Amino acid sequence: MKVVILAGGLGSRLSEETILKPKPMVEVGGMPIIWHIMKQYSQYGYKDFVICTGYKGEVIKQFFLNYHLLNNDFRLDLSDGSFQIISNNKEDWKITFIDSGRHADTAERLMSVKDCIGNDESFAFTYGDGVSNLDLDLQFSFHKSHESIVTITGVSVPNRYGTIQYFETKVNRFVEKPEEPTNLVNGGFFMIRKSIFDFMLPSEKSWEAEVLPRLAEEKQINLFKHSGFWQAMDTVRDRDVLESHWMSGNAPWKTWK
Repeated sequence: MKVVILAGGLGSRLSEETILKPKPMVEVGGMPIIWHIMKQYSQYGYKDFVICTGYKGEVIKQFFLNYHLLNNDFRLDLSDGSFQIISNNKEDWKITFIDSGRHADTAERLMSVKDCIGNDESFAFTYGDGVSNLDLDLQFSFHKSHESIVTITGVSVPNRYGTIQYFETKVNRFVEKPEEPTNLVNGGFFMIRKSIFDFMLPSEKSWEAEVLPRLAEEKQINLFKHSGFWQAMDTVRDRDVLESHWMSGNAPWKTWK
């Protein structure tokens, strides 16, 4: 199953970090946050990634092109340019990079990978800036047991995001930053049936503001509730919180060995 990661936004609220790099390359514990996200998926056996690049996408590409050298000890012979890897830290990931455009919105970025999904009936979809200890196997089992096109992960956090209104497991609508912090918010971890590309309209640019509200009205979104750890990295403060978790040796999202 493919894992599609949006990694092309400007990250303007992290401008101190994102002048020279895209937000998914902002580091936590010495590694880009997109690496942490990919480690979470890979521990469940989801190792075929499609990364939608945009703003400074070359930084992401260069990191993974040089991943083997950057994360291993090696011996270099300058007389002929040959080198020998001494350690052997590696990941058995396959990564497809799609340049979805510097100014594309989220639905446009998703549509750009339509031809990369392959024959799988469903695919995972997430953003390149948030981590969680979500049980992806449970989420996928839940997704397969329901007929809706999209399974959205709902998480409970302080009220700074738009919330999800729902009945039982069916999403009814989305509300932008309500006053009462009692509802769940979109945690950004989706399971989506490939038929989504037949439902998306050419006029829809935003996944969050246009596609999801319409699918909710059509009863095509199921809600998977996650009560564990979740943290998006929208600001420098968020980055510092994640860094503090990591440096303390108590990073809840680090469930891999």
